[in-house]
Amino acid sequence: METKSKQLTPDEKQEALFQKWLSPPDIKFASSEAEQLYKIRVTRIKDAIQMKKLPDRVPALILPSFFPAYNAGFTPMEMMYDYEKLSIAYKKFLSDFEPDAHIGPDMPGPGKFYEILDYKLYSWPGHGVAPERSYQANEGEYMMADEYDALIHDPSNFFLNTYFPRVFGALEPFKMLPVFTGILEMYGVAYNFIPFGLPPVQTALKALMDAGNETLKWVGAVGVWNKETTELGYPGMLAGYTKAPFDVVGDTLRGTRGIMMDIFRQPDKLLKAMEAITPLMIKMGVGAAQMNGKPLIFMPLHKGADGFLSDAHFKKFYWPTLKEVINGLIAEGIVPFLAAEGGYNTRLDIVKELPKGKTLWMIDQTDMSRAKKTLGTVACMTGNVPSSLLKLGTTRDVSDYVRHLIDSAGRGGGFIVSNGAFFDEAKPENVKTMIQITKEYGVYK
Repeated sequence: METKSKQLTPDEKQEALFQKWLSPPDIKFASSEAEQLYKIRVTRIKDAIQMKKLPDRVPALILPSFFPAYNAGFTPMEMMYDYEKLSIAYKKFLSDFEPDAHIGPDMPGPGKFYEILDYKLYSWPGHGVAPERSYQANEGEYMMADEYDALIHDPSNFFLNTYFPRVFGALEPFKMLPVFTGILEMYGVAYNFIPFGLPPVQTALKALMDAGNETLKWVGAVGVWNKETTELGYPGMLAGYTKAPFDVVGDTLRGTRGIMMDIFRQPDKLLKAMEAITPLMIKMGVGAAQMNGKPLIFMPLHKGADGFLSDAHFKKFYWPTLKEVINGLIAEGIVPFLAAEGGYNTRLDIVKELPKGKTLWMIDQTDMSRAKKTLGTVACMTGNVPSSLLKLGTTRDVSDYVRHLIDSAGRGGGFIVSNGAFFDEAKPENVKTMIQITKEYGVYK
């Protein structure tokens, strides 16, 4: 017998998630004013996303990387290792700028966790990068060109036995683990567990437990912060994240060089791998939304920008499985929050092939006037105040830019002012101006 949730339409599922976000459980607001502000802010963003009616004004967001650290006088390293300073910095960030919602303090992640597992995929502040600088991705081929079949046939086993030992130094002994899907009956089952008795594997398991303990400390601090700021009237936007299948392969498995060669040398293998990954990415986003009771799932689009792939390659390799993930999330009532990093000027007529009012797009270097006439007819957009302007411009420059944005993209709704790319350093007065001008000038008559 089908459950009630399975009988709901996608629109009903989305509305249910918005209502959970609007009325979060176990929250005791600090005051009636805080509760009212919270509901107004969530409703304002909901109306903008759904493009159903005009909110009272254009919503205003700040989507930072390490900016809250610099704003509080801390280094990025302190943000990643000292959870009390992490909380202090993000509380000050909300108090100083008062955006309509936030993306939370968890994006930098816990430095000690990465350290325990000897994470190879990134260098982070104090570990390969100066304490006052942001993290950096370490490009590499963490999946070899001849390993597509292993990924396609058993993705979970490939990640556990092959990928993890390569990206986590502490988990290198995991390459000794058995194929768990081969443990089927009593006969011979014990042989599969021999590796767990070996010292290297036991050391790796100990590292996992230590990493888990550190994660609990970090997530506890993040959870307290989220609860306290919600009670003060500040909504947290994100339920979790997922990725475009092309980026799963190109970012962290084959690397940029590897996937570019595969497009020409083994395109069929690449397409099959992305097809195998697609349902996993849908499941990842759905699970996070249902667990956290919010509709927005973040999707960074790392390798889909203009000039990175030709239009033909974008249509063949990037968009089909990304579109399938987007539609799979929408079917479960989820709002994909897609960050169109770089320029998407040549992609606009392609990505507008989506149902109206079901997605949110973070626009970086795309012409916003053109985007409003194409993608903006079916999707809410947020952006695209440049990081360079926030760092180097004057408050007058920022004010003029935001006013122009509202004039070109804000009319008729379906628009949220924000920065176009995640940023670290900026003039606080410029960030404040971005929010203040939106609140003053972006009022719908």
